[in-house]
Amino acid sequence: MKNRKNLTIRDIAEAAGVSPATVSLVLNGKGEISGVTRARVLEAVASLNYVPRTAKSSNEPTDTLRFLKIAKHGHTVNRDHSVFISDYIDGMSAEATRRNYTLEVVSFEGQPISSVAESLAGAPISGVIALGTELTEADIRLIQGLGYPTVFIDTFYEVVDANFVDMNNADAVFKVLSRFQQQGFSRIGFVGSHVETTNFKLRRDAFFQNMARLGLAVNQADILSVESTYDGAYADTQALLAAGLDLAECYFCTNDIIAYGFIRALREHGVAIPDDVSIIGFDNLPQSATMEPGLTSIEVSKRKIGYLAVTVLDDLIAAAEPQPPVKILVGADLVLRGSHEKAVARPVAARSVRTRQPAE
Repeated sequence: MKNRKNLTIRDIAEAAGVSPATVSLVLNGKGEISGVTRARVLEAVASLNYVPRTAKSSNEPTDTLRFLKIAKHGHTVNRDHSVFISDYIDGMSAEATRRNYTLEVVSFEGQPISSVAESLAGAPISGVIALGTELTEADIRLIQGLGYPTVFIDTFYEVVDANFVDMNNADAVFKVLSRFQQQGFSRIGFVGSHVETTNFKLRRDAFFQNMARLGLAVNQADILSVESTYDGAYADTQALLAAGLDLAECYFCTNDIIAYGFIRALREHGVAIPDDVSIIGFDNLPQSATMEPGLTSIEVSKRKIGYLAVTVLDDLIAAAEPQPPVKILVGADLVLRGSHEKAVARPVAARSVRTRQPAE
């Protein structure tokens, strides 16, 4: 394996299965490159810890920011989510370039957080942006305590003295539940996960808070917990259905990947979407627009989060004295598709399909 400093665009192209020209276009933000291809290239960049060479002039020094793509357990930071990771990187890269920084992308998969800390010791960088999706509060404090100006994205802790840029989960979930209520649903379920992810917890808390705010009753039997990968969500939902799960009228799934696995298991059990059960997801991944019916989902601008992270980090770097923590929440839009719509009429007989086994 080549040393990171000796890697070339050709190495990235080989790893991503594309041409060197395509890699060059992706790294420079040019050309009409599909989201899937761009994600594949950026995933290769992160996996190989490739640092692009940048032209420097003697009178315009370029500083370096390091993005830490951390997957502690990989249940949420994995290939299923490579598209939204690439969107974060796009936003960071564009703003870093505008502010005359070089952006490094360094990936840690399945390694202890101590390895992340060791990699930063004495690193010639100006600041750090860390993907906090799978990080605990203790992990946040450890990285924050290393002494670099640091911003965490895709996570949020109200009482931790650190800088965060995350999505506004409470606002997003309110939009989901309001839409279900407008559709005439009263029995609304939630499909969460027991996997340790702060945003999952925030969405679960927001579900209960906003159900109360909207005057909707929560049936504890309609609060489900499944594994957060596609295969895991599918298998866990199969087990719930086999055990005789009495399905609610509709469900908010804590992310799109869980929704995909959930929907697959329902369909194999003879449940029609949305005629029998309506579903809304979160993340608006590309597959949500192409599946049939399309998955209604929450869209949060990951590029905006990446851009804001660099903006906050640049302010921290330039500050002459210590600054109070900055905590930014980015709002969301509900992208409407067919999966959430209520049928014109739902005969009582149709509800029995929800618990029957598929025909042999």
